[in-house]
Amino acid sequence: MNFDLSEEQKMLRDAAQKFLRTEYRFDARNQIVASASGMSREHWQRFGEFGWLGLGLPEAHGGFGGVVELIQIAEAMGAALVVEPYLASTVLGAQALTRAGSAAQQAAWLPGLASGQRILALAHGEADARHELSYVITRATAKDGGWLLSGRKSGVLGAPWADGFVVVARTSGAADERQGISLFLVDAKTPGVQVAGYRSYDGSRAGDLILEQVVLGADALLGTEGEGLGLLEHLVDLGIVAACADALGAMGALLRKTGEYVSTRKQFDVPIASFQVIQHRLVDMFAAVEASRSLVLMAALHAEHPDAATRSRAVSAAKAAIGERARFVAQQAVQLHGGVGMTEELDIGHYFRRLTLFCNLLGSTDHHLQRFATLRAVA
Repeated sequence: MNFDLSEEQKMLRDAAQKFLRTEYRFDARNQIVASASGMSREHWQRFGEFGWLGLGLPEAHGGFGGVVELIQIAEAMGAALVVEPYLASTVLGAQALTRAGSAAQQAAWLPGLASGQRILALAHGEADARHELSYVITRATAKDGGWLLSGRKSGVLGAPWADGFVVVARTSGAADERQGISLFLVDAKTPGVQVAGYRSYDGSRAGDLILEQVVLGADALLGTEGEGLGLLEHLVDLGIVAACADALGAMGALLRKTGEYVSTRKQFDVPIASFQVIQHRLVDMFAAVEASRSLVLMAALHAEHPDAATRSRAVSAAKAAIGERARFVAQQAVQLHGGVGMTEELDIGHYFRRLTLFCNLLGSTDHHLQRFATLRAVA
């Protein structure tokens, strides 16, 4: 089997890396983070012009490519510490519409998502769920031919910027039953929708979504009523693959920057890179990055596997293993930089934060180890 990228995929990757190195430098990124909105709409629309926001979407609505192309962009964004909601909108939100939206829903939303004119976030997490996707308290009740939606969603990625939300709600059954879960497309301007936004640990934005007696039409439902859990699990698996690629980009940047630093930092009038113990630590970092690269590719190749258990097992294995390696690489980079590694003025500490957040994003390392073991036991 040939695992090499095609010429088109290499061009996509190289173009993304070149643009972000030039236009998304660390100082420019810090200005974006410190701004009132916390993101750059100009950059977001440029991403759309390049086609990055349409990856994995139908060609009829401005999309092209698939998961392999998507992880090239995600890796480049991780290396540049991009804070715009690529994972939240292009992967989680847009893929929900691509896979379950009606023709009318797709026509209304997907062109704007692909061009960068609109942002769509997936609101699935709840305070007591502890990463269990089947635990849903938010309730949607049938009323007057439509739906009445109430509840609260926690940790919604990109929530302060979103023009709409894909909300996971329960239409029947108890809080932790697998059946009875449905997905709804909700415009952010709908009466009763509130967003309590905040800045995340890595500088990006997230928020809690508060839904108070939100009245929706029958056309707000995505897919089949009560059978949304399978779709949600697939969406989150896709999101994990993209998050792993983002983490790989951050890890690769840390390895490169740490190698450059120890080659110039001197003790006893010689670069500390000449010390054998430093060389060993760099080799360990390199091994962790390259192992993670293989795991990202493995997860990406399983992202559309027809058997859901096989797909989820591969994704959880990658998330758990890359999480451990991301923590190791981040810690080594900070230690080898010394005290300056955690200063706000140097980007090393910001990579550390991004990778620390990744370790618990869409399920912690422990959660995915348990999930992998459970799926393997029943295979």
